[in-house]
Amino acid sequence: MTQELIDLKNSILEGRYADALVIVDELEGMSKQAILRNIQAYLRILLIHLIKNQVEQRLTGSWTNSIRNSIREIKKLNIKDNKTSYYINLDEWENLIEEEVIEDAIADASEEVMSGKYSQFQLAEMVDRNQLIQTALKFLVLTYSYSPKQLPTIVAENLTQLAGGEDWINR
Repeated sequence: MTQELIDLKNSILEGRYADALVIVDELEGMSKQAILRNIQAYLRILLIHLIKNQVEQRLTGSWTNSIRNSIREIKKLNIKDNKTSYYINLDEWENLIEEEVIEDAIADASEEVMSGKYSQFQLAEMVDRNQLIQTALKFLVLTYSYSPKQLPTIVAENLTQLAGGEDWINR
């Protein structure tokens, strides 16, 4: 990115505004890609913990923290600077999960589910992908409806509906 900034400065100083605009477009694209990679990383963490919950039928404090933090970070990253539009729209999440995130999440979760008892291939057979995606979407939709201040409480309420949620809330 440093080279792009140098090129941008030189283009402006030399009056090559069309070249400068091309560089600005490239920088915007690079920034968007970085944000999308971060969102995907938090989405993968969310899915890993939802997979563990689905397979082990329990919920731990650590998992709830990871789920809550992932949702909060996704909310922060997903909203554009104009505060009125998003990098990933509500109707795009399912495709993103299916096409780019779920396989890595299953592979990573295989190291953690039941202390690594299952290979990623065994775990892939065990996971109800439709249920996993629907559960993830249920949490993701909250990021469009609630403020950062309200979100932790709403996520906690939704966590109680997961397998083992009653035990988690009553501990």
